[in-house]
Amino acid sequence: MGKTEKRHYRFGLVGRNISYSFSQTYFSNKFSELGLDNHSYENFDLPSITGFIDLLKAHQDLKGLNVTIPYKEAVIPYLQSLDPKAREIGAVNTIRFRLEGPVGHNTDAYGFRMAIQPLLQKQHTKVLILGTGGASKAVAYVLGQLGLHYTMVSRTKRPQHLTYDDLDMEVFREYQVLVNCTPLGTYPTIDQKPGLPYHFITESHLMFDLIYNPPLTAFLQEGKKRGATISNGLRMLQLQAEKAWELWNTE
Repeated sequence: MGKTEKRHYRFGLVGRNISYSFSQTYFSNKFSELGLDNHSYENFDLPSITGFIDLLKAHQDLKGLNVTIPYKEAVIPYLQSLDPKAREIGAVNTIRFRLEGPVGHNTDAYGFRMAIQPLLQKQHTKVLILGTGGASKAVAYVLGQLGLHYTMVSRTKRPQHLTYDDLDMEVFREYQVLVNCTPLGTYPTIDQKPGLPYHFITESHLMFDLIYNPPLTAFLQEGKKRGATISNGLRMLQLQAEKAWELWNTE
């Protein structure tokens, strides 16, 4: 009798301009360390989310996907269903393939909560969220769960939001946590940063950047100069990746 062919398990990342991706290196190393030579992880770089349907048709052996900028919200209509937490957040960064079709989850929230919680001090009760994309929705969800007040900062005037022009000394006295959810400062444009009046930052502030490459962004450098507590997004990414792996391996 011939040998039974070993089943192959395929995973990947959906996004745009994702050659820099953390996920591919992380999971490829993980599979290697665990001796899972029948597991692979690849980047699916889509110019438009409309290519997602063709991706699923072409790769029917997919077991799980991660989703990154700019498709965490745009992918939702293409999914069969959403986990309750992902539905509440309104953004998806992990997809699990079930018999009934692809199911959307959000592990960003778990990663962010576990990464920021140890850094919070008693004065950290109000948070400025910089950016309004899919990642900011997971951040807002977590802050709400932690009982912290947050306000989003966007480039254009929106109800309940602040613009960058609104940020002054009074705002920085009131809001002592800043979370950067924009891509500004990501490699290779490492000199970019959100347009804040950084001179109002003090050592009582906490600055958290979801970017991990470079490890010390221009945004975080401004905080470091002024003695603020700073953190990049690497720990959050590692935690959300492990939570995604757990989901993919749960029947």
